[in-house]
Amino acid sequence: MHRSSHEFDDSTSAPRDRFGERVRKNLSAESIQASVIESESRLLARTFDELVASGDVPRAASLILGGRRRYIAGEGKASAYAHLLGTDLSSTLSNVFLIDGRALTPLTVLTDVRNTDVLVVFSLRKYREETIRLAHLFVEAGGQLVVVTDSDDAPLTGIATVAIRVRTASASYADSTIAVAAVCHLLSTLTAASAKGAKRRLAMRDHYALELGLYPRQKA
Repeated sequence: MHRSSHEFDDSTSAPRDRFGERVRKNLSAESIQASVIESESRLLARTFDELVASGDVPRAASLILGGRRRYIAGEGKASAYAHLLGTDLSSTLSNVFLIDGRALTPLTVLTDVRNTDVLVVFSLRKYREETIRLAHLFVEAGGQLVVVTDSDDAPLTGIATVAIRVRTASASYADSTIAVAAVCHLLSTLTAASAKGAKRRLAMRDHYALELGLYPRQKA
């Protein structure tokens, strides 16, 4: 496949190698910024085009909505995406649980999986083994799996009910986060749009956030 000079193939290079190639001392902050902004814009647009063509996000949202219990998981950097999606989903849906290894462990989840349960995992290179094992065992126990990943050949695409592919190649030494965050936003928005009682739940959250004093009160 032909690749534009503005696109980056990060399939094999390590962050330390990309750092040497792309964050050189002879480059100004302005030129690095321009390169990153351009590559991120292209990456996001391409990811959106592919998501529209595949229909994977609406399918995943429908699966999440139909689940009796919704579990979210990710390790390392991916745990931030899991927390983001879990926070947004729990605003409009009940029975959303973040598997964080502390308040809720994989062992606790796996001992009580039902075929109406859904697990959403974020599995991005270098593909953490904990996430891969959890997903395999969850599926073996009868649950449904949604995986957000960065390659069609990633470890979990073959067993996922729905696999959402995002692009993460960047002009930076670090893999891009922008498309992954966008998928979290899309998933939570599409799910909320069809969730019964979503508006009521949001109103109740606002009420109790005020009662609990979580945020500064608005001046009249």
